[in-house]
Formats: sequence, C-alpha cells, structure tokens
Amino acid sequence: MKNKPYPLYDIPQVHTLRELVENGRKNGEFVTAFYRGKNNDQPVTFGNCSRIIEALGTYLLSLGLHSSHIAIIGENSTEWVLSFLAITNSGNAVVPLDRLLPCEDLAELVLHSDCKAIIYSDKSKKTIEFLQGLKKPYKAIKYIPLSEFDRYVADGERLIENGNTQFKSVGKTIDKDTLATIVYTSGTTGKMKGVMLSHGNLASDTVGACQNAIAENAQLLLPLHHTFAWSSQMLAAFIYIRDLHISGNLKHILRDFQRNCPQNVAAVPLMVDMLYKAIWDTANSNNSAKKLNRAIRLSRFLMYFGIDVKRRLFRRVHRNFGDKLSLIICGGAALDTETEKGLYDIGIQVLTGYGITECSPIVTVNRNNYYKFGSVGLPLPCNRIKIDHPDANGIGEIMVAGSNVMLGYYKDPQATKEAFDGEWFKTGDYGRIDKDGFLFITGRKKNLIILSNGENVMPEELEMKLGRLEYVVDVICYEENGKITAEFYLDEEHFPDARNRLTEDIAKFNRSMPPQKNIHGVKIRDIPFEKTTTMKIKRYLTK
Repeated sequence: MKNKPYPLYDIPQVHTLRELVENGRKNGEFVTAFYRGKNNDQPVTFGNCSRIIEALGTYLLSLGLHSSHIAIIGENSTEWVLSFLAITNSGNAVVPLDRLLPCEDLAELVLHSDCKAIIYSDKSKKTIEFLQGLKKPYKAIKYIPLSEFDRYVADGERLIENGNTQFKSVGKTIDKDTLATIVYTSGTTGKMKGVMLSHGNLASDTVGACQNAIAENAQLLLPLHHTFAWSSQMLAAFIYIRDLHISGNLKHILRDFQRNCPQNVAAVPLMVDMLYKAIWDTANSNNSAKKLNRAIRLSRFLMYFGIDVKRRLFRRVHRNFGDKLSLIICGGAALDTETEKGLYDIGIQVLTGYGITECSPIVTVNRNNYYKFGSVGLPLPCNRIKIDHPDANGIGEIMVAGSNVMLGYYKDPQATKEAFDGEWFKTGDYGRIDKDGFLFITGRKKNLIILSNGENVMPEELEMKLGRLEYVVDVICYEENGKITAEFYLDEEHFPDARNRLTEDIAKFNRSMPPQKNIHGVKIRDIPFEKTTTMKIKRYLTK
C-alpha cells in the first residue's frame, strides 16, 4: 500500500520507562541493542541492558540518591544511554545538560535544577573542575565520572548478590506521573526553562512514534541531551530498533555509515541538507551531475507507473552511506521541500515531523507509506492538535493536548500557567491543518515580522527560498526600521563572487515576491551565526 491511510502499527503499550526496558528484555534477551567499546564494536544485548541498568541504579541508590535530580554531562555514548535509564528507573530524575555550554551557564542550570549528583565524561572534566571550585552547594554535589562506569556496575551487582532490593522496591513507586527528567530548552531566544517530563510523557510519545513509523537498524547522530534523539531512537530501541549505533563525533558520519550500514537515521534539517549537498558535490566533482539528473528523470518516469528501481539506479550513491540507508526521520526545524523531494528521487525517504520539548517532543510525523511533501505529518495517537484562531488561510497557533504534554516548567508556575489554555499547550508555532489532517508549519510566533504598514510576514518562508542560493550557508530575516532585513553568511571560499551575485539575486527574489515580502536591507557576516548544538541559529544574538 503506497501513500494511502493504513492502520497504525501494533506496538506494545508501556506506561513507564521501567516497563519500556522490561519490554526490550522480554522481546530480545539475546538481541543486540547497542554497541560499546573504544571502536563502538562490542554488542550489548537487551538482556545485558536490563541487568546493567538495575546494577547501576542500585549503586546510585546506595549513594543515598533517592528521588534526586542527577545531571549527565557528556558526549554521545552507550554509557550515557544506560546512565539515563538507570537514573530514571531508580526513581530519580535525570537532567541532561549540553556539555558545550559555557561553564557559567552549566553552573547556573545545575543550581536551578537542584542537582544532587553529576555523571560526567572525561571530555567534561574542565566543567567539573570549574563547578568543584565554586562554593556551596556545588561542593556538596556527588561527582561521578563515566570513566569508572564498569566499576559502578560491578559494585551494584555485588550489592544485589548480597540481598540489596532497593531497585526492585523503588520500581513499585514509579508510575506514569513520576518525574523522569528536567530538560532545559535550547535557548534560541536567550531564555532557558526547565521542562518537566514524566515517565508517562516519554513512554507515550515513544510508543506513539513507533505506532506511526517503523524503522530497523539505526545510526544515532543527534546529541543525546536533545529529546528528539530519545523518542525517535534511544527509547524506541526498546520497542523495535535493533543494532543502534551511537555516533559520538559528527566529523565521522560518513565513516560510521559505511562501517555500520544503518537503514535509518534521525537528523535535524541542517544534517539532511549536508547529506544532500554531499551527494551533488560528489557528482559535480567527478563530472557525473548530468548522468545523475538523467537517472532522476528516468526514476520519476518509472515511479509514475509504480516501478521503483531507485536502489539499482543510484547504487553508487547508496554505497557512500553504507548501501542500506533508506529512511531519515527529520525534525527540529523546517526542512526545504526541494531537499525532501530530491532525496526521495534517489531512494532515501525523509519522514519529516514536528516536535517541541514540552511535548516529549514528537507531536506529528509522516508515515512510511502515508506522507505529504512539505508537511510535518499526522498527529501521534498520544496527542491531539488544533489551530487556535485560524486566519483566512487556516493559519494560526498550533496547540497540543495529550499524554505526552509536559508536567510544567520547573520552579516556574507563572510560565507554566501562561503556556496553557485549559488542557491545550500553546506551542508558539504557527501552522495549518489540511483536509486529510496533515500539519504544515508556517513559522514561529516569536519570529513573526510585523511591518510598519501592519502586514505580518513569516521569516521562515523567506529564509527557505533564499537559502536555496548555492553560495548561501545560512540566512535569517527580521524586521528593522519597519522593513525586512536579510542577514547572510556566505560560502566565499568556494564562491568568491558570492557578494556580487547576491545583489543580483536579491533583486530577482524581490521581483518574484509580493511587495510586503521584499528584502530592503542586506547584511553579510564575516563569521558564522552562533548556533545551539541542534544547529539552530540563536536569533537573539543577531539583532
């Protein structure tokens, strides 16, 4: 069945992360879940995951960490994943922190979240030394280096062998409403808030994502402190993913693809754009771009008759990505539809989705065999969506209600109150829903440009079109003196004439757009935009 509605996939219903881990053990005791080791080549079965989580959780409880907040600061690794699950499954709450944040910012978040312990990697030692050099309460925090991970597990196993049943006892107190994590939003607007997510929030979102789209062996590229990595891959592994390879360094993406041969990855749009650009850069460098274009036209013609030969036609392209990559789950920001269609043409389907941290995070996603280019898909079964006060085009603020919606903001009842209208969470994003229930994102409420004549313009639309210029690395648009300014960072290394071309291309752009969407000011940066670790531009630093 192709591109038509069909039943949701039959997925086990779990209500807590304890149940999720048990589901993985029960259905795959001897099946490889993750890989460990220096070369990421030592298999860890679901059965071993369950035992390690229990042992590490027992160790944490033995340190007096009961219903405590425990931070993790470190790069992607299987140890990070197992620590996350040991914390949450021992009745504690995990606070995943971005290790690339400045030390002062991390110190503020550790203090705000009331952390009693920090699990950290070797690469985060400077941050830990900074924290340990501060006054109380930082000196009272327990600092737990991941370098001794195996020792903690061994200590926990000995405690269990000697009759310690704390971990099992705590399990009886965990339910869907138990706090599992406090996640600090990425801060594209400069203000970070602690989003409280429960076991039920995370479990329902993961189950809902798995009901909508099925994947197989995967490569995890996203930073693990980002919630999109959880429901799409890390937690989904305990439901349907086998052989999840965790990338610790994005510099080695192609090497990891070729070594691990993943069938799917989850990525943010910038990663997808880079992958698509790499395909065409390779074609241009070996003078095969014309051949690639001819193959795409042939593929489209055959697909019109239901004949799919993409894997054979583009065999050389697929070899660069391990020969099995066929699915990319994309979220976190808007993806250019041209990129989405272009990858589909060569046999890599992009399932775009929409999510927000406060919703655990996935809200909608396209399905394997039911999708619309340009949309972010259909709502997960765990939530409902609606458009608040839609305009004549059906566009308004997206609102979400369901079991994946957060408990609230940590220590900020006023912000929590302002974020809800009854049971409906106000996302701050604008969009529309078509007659088939597919959601289309049009922009971010806080980015809305209000011109001096009262016209409203979504900058994301302009940025998408301007970003297609081959020499543009990044662009953002905003209001300045009542008119629209576009600020660019250009690839002048490969396109030395980029500045001259930009003047001409802006004039063409303005002729193709209605007057209210014309660009009146142009700025060119000498350095890249500062971004979050999920590769979103920090807009508040540019105006």
